[in-house]
Amino acid sequence: MEGGKLFLVIKNHLIKFINKHPSFFIKSKFFYSQLRKFSFYVLSVFERIKFRKKIHRLDFSHSEGKKFLDHEEADRLSDELRNLVRQLAGIRMIKEGEDSIEDLEKEISVLNDQAHLLVGHFSKLRSKRVLYSGQCYYNSYYLSRSLRDKSWRADVLDWDPNQASKKYYHGHDFEFTYKDNYDVKRDINFYIDAIYRYDVFHFSNPNGISFGVSSSWFGENFGENFEIYLLKKLGKKIVYSNNGCQDGVRQSSFAKWGPYSPCQECSWKDNPQVCSDTRNSRWGMFRNSVADYQCLLGGNRVDFNVSSNIHEVPEFYCLNPEIWDPAMPIPAEYKLPERRLGEVRVYHAVGNFDTRTNKDGVNIKSTHVYLPLIDKLRGKGLDIELVSPNGVPNLDVRYLQLQADIFLEMLTFGWFGANAREAMMLGKPVICFIRPEWLSTLRKELPEYADELPVVSALPETVEEILENLIRNEELRSEIGAKSRAFALKWHSDKAGGERFDRIYSELLLEEFHSNS
Repeated sequence: MEGGKLFLVIKNHLIKFINKHPSFFIKSKFFYSQLRKFSFYVLSVFERIKFRKKIHRLDFSHSEGKKFLDHEEADRLSDELRNLVRQLAGIRMIKEGEDSIEDLEKEISVLNDQAHLLVGHFSKLRSKRVLYSGQCYYNSYYLSRSLRDKSWRADVLDWDPNQASKKYYHGHDFEFTYKDNYDVKRDINFYIDAIYRYDVFHFSNPNGISFGVSSSWFGENFGENFEIYLLKKLGKKIVYSNNGCQDGVRQSSFAKWGPYSPCQECSWKDNPQVCSDTRNSRWGMFRNSVADYQCLLGGNRVDFNVSSNIHEVPEFYCLNPEIWDPAMPIPAEYKLPERRLGEVRVYHAVGNFDTRTNKDGVNIKSTHVYLPLIDKLRGKGLDIELVSPNGVPNLDVRYLQLQADIFLEMLTFGWFGANAREAMMLGKPVICFIRPEWLSTLRKELPEYADELPVVSALPETVEEILENLIRNEELRSEIGAKSRAFALKWHSDKAGGERFDRIYSELLLEEFHSNS
């Protein structure tokens, strides 16, 4: 007998018994409300039994013996699975845009309650499908394009509400916009759909393991970070890319790095909403608890960055060599004045200069060191032109970068960032302090990268001699520039990224991960 019919038989007999023995029960609203709750409970039990039977009857025979299903087959089976989930939730078949927020909430509840049954079926739906949730400059975008050449469904979701950051991004496949009234239903529907459409979820940046503004809705209705924990319960793989000094490291720990404390030059040192021991620790603990694999570059291994699932992965921080092409033509609006005889152009730029520079002109990019140094070298008779753009979109600033000769980067932080990688891809020499301890840590995992790194390391007290030597020696600049381009192609091209992450994602999905992937 089906669960629903059995329930009705029990209910009818119970009501007959109550009517024959009125003194046995108190006929009250309380009694009938309890009966109603009991009725729904019994019905729920039988519906779940039916769900269990139906879900086990799904035909996954096509997946037997296959490492990965093709996308079309995985999507077809995913739709069948989702329809069963929605039946148990008491909502109709999938119809794009017709669900209410209450319907979506019910579907999420069933996914959570039945995760122990569903996780095995999601595993059988395994396919080469990754969603990059949130931007990471342009790295995720170019990596996703490269993975498509290797038969991956690789899409980028831009959920960043900060319009000022858009100038650093080069593209996306989906975008959550917030110009008018916030459409939470749109975002929740996308999240549920993504559960069935992707097997790997790759996040980036501190406090960025998220699907955007909708995290507050999940927090109010299910609990903080629920949407991420649900991915884990359903067997989805979570990958994370580390960015910035506060990512997994307490401020008090980072401040101890020498020979100069980088925190003393940071405009956010006394802003706990951006960086503090409490904030950084809370993020590091959460990040490490949910990520299956983490990408790092630079060896900043203290606090929460000491973990067996954190690896040196320069290939994530990738660029397209055709975009940063040393032979690309310069548009007229970005052409610098004709070069003077003997003129050397040095490039020094600070993204978000106003917020990252204190009232004394000090910032982590060492502007306060370079500006007086340039004046001093000019006093020695050197013809130096400073190229220092501010607010130029990233896709356009490369035209100015290409016309420079030397790039001036951070002298106390201990590593380099996107600007230096762009410079190397353009075949330019870069001056930047490389912290020996971090390089040593990186060398243990990637000795070739450490040995081949062409960045010229300098400190505030040594940079004058190093910069002057490069200015006076065009042949040395050309030599380092050629090594820089070769290095960037090998370690930071989108092609290298696609090859590395094809291995990383595949081994994670097959649960065959090896530390040397």
